[in-house]
Amino acid sequence: MLFPGTFDPFTRGHRDIARRASRLCDKLVIAVMENANKNPMFTPDERVDLIERSIAGEDLQNVEVMHWDGLLVELYRQLGCCACVRGIRSESDFRYEAELALANRLLYPDYDAILLPCRDDLSLISSSIVKEVGYYGGDISKMVPAEIIDTVNAKLMKGRQQ
Repeated sequence: MLFPGTFDPFTRGHRDIARRASRLCDKLVIAVMENANKNPMFTPDERVDLIERSIAGEDLQNVEVMHWDGLLVELYRQLGCCACVRGIRSESDFRYEAELALANRLLYPDYDAILLPCRDDLSLISSSIVKEVGYYGGDISKMVPAEIIDTVNAKLMKGRQQ
């Protein structure tokens, strides 16, 4: 199973979806994706590192993290995936993810998606909110895994100083 996203940065919500999805399959690949519509704060390699550090303390032996710069369906096909897992926080996320799944199915008819609802206590967390709160010096400790808070805060402070 594939869990794609930009993960800029990886949040506690992302980690929860990865943990839950890993129990549904033999192997879960978390794929750090490129998105032409986003201007990421972290490089792809930094995002892979943040994810690996975030899940290191979890018992996720069947999870692999990688970077992919191409069409999602091409990676899906290359890996022989049975589905992509996506976390949904709200009704608007559901609509967006359903449309994305349909578009991907047009490109690759065997594409399938599993939409996992976020836990209530994590449903308001997004990478954009983490960046906004952290940029202004707010406490992001309930939004990102403890293993990466210092790295995320340092990057946000560096961005603010520029």
